[in-house]
Amino acid sequence: MTRILLFLATNAAILVLISVVFRVLGIDGVLAQNGVDLNLEALLIMSAVIGFGGSFISLALSKTMAKHGMGVKVIDQPSNNTERWLVETVRKQAEEAGIGMPEVGVFGADQPNAFATGMNRNNALVAVSTGLMRSMSPDEVEAVLGHEVAHVANGDMVTMGLMQGVVNTFVVFLSRVVGHVVDRVVFKTERGYGPAYFFTTIVAQIFLSILASMIVMWFSRYREFRADEGGAKLAGREKMISALKALQRAHEPEDLPGQLAAFGINGGRGRSIKSLFMSHPPLEDRIQALESGRPGSEI
Repeated sequence: MTRILLFLATNAAILVLISVVFRVLGIDGVLAQNGVDLNLEALLIMSAVIGFGGSFISLALSKTMAKHGMGVKVIDQPSNNTERWLVETVRKQAEEAGIGMPEVGVFGADQPNAFATGMNRNNALVAVSTGLMRSMSPDEVEAVLGHEVAHVANGDMVTMGLMQGVVNTFVVFLSRVVGHVVDRVVFKTERGYGPAYFFTTIVAQIFLSILASMIVMWFSRYREFRADEGGAKLAGREKMISALKALQRAHEPEDLPGQLAAFGINGGRGRSIKSLFMSHPPLEDRIQALESGRPGSEI
């Protein structure tokens, strides 16, 4: 609730800031002189509906999409010692983290990976790949589970949903402002919208979406350091470091699809410009942060 209230307050403050900036810079007057009848308040509300609609629908359906998309087998009744150990380990960590018991599942994948998803911290899903179970020791698997439980306890699914909704809102908002201004001021369209509006809006939306993705991925990388630290507290620092080193040894780690990538234990590799669009920091940076005791020092 606090997170949502802070979000609403932030958006109200941004709306006020935009209005003040437009007035201070005289943009309102310039637009009026050129016949630009732009209602910023109404546009922002419409943009928020569009921006948050997809984000929250995706969040609400995240568990269902994960189960079907990844072929997750939820462990309702453990059928062997391995499944029993997985469920009990997550149960113990969830109790220590102060969250509701997540659903626990396994999905078929040769490469080691895991993810957590769900609408809230008391109704989540934690799943691990069959490749992770085969390639890691029980201590390392325990650390991976702790990492995912930490994601849930930190409320990362909701936070990422809110952040994605915010950036979506302003991508829609600003792209339409740019399109509107270009159409009316530059091309002097007097009635309705001309071709310039639609073309400029699309180009602006693509450009702003790229910038927005960089912001969201920056936060995702920061959040990974916190989850590593959470996993270290729940399972032990050495176990968490060992688990990350085990991921390093894996050949060409498999990326999770779409939204799930941001909540997986492994986010692939990349440097230079590609690193700006990665949901996870390089594994060597995460290991160094844990070894140095300064989580999140490298983002």
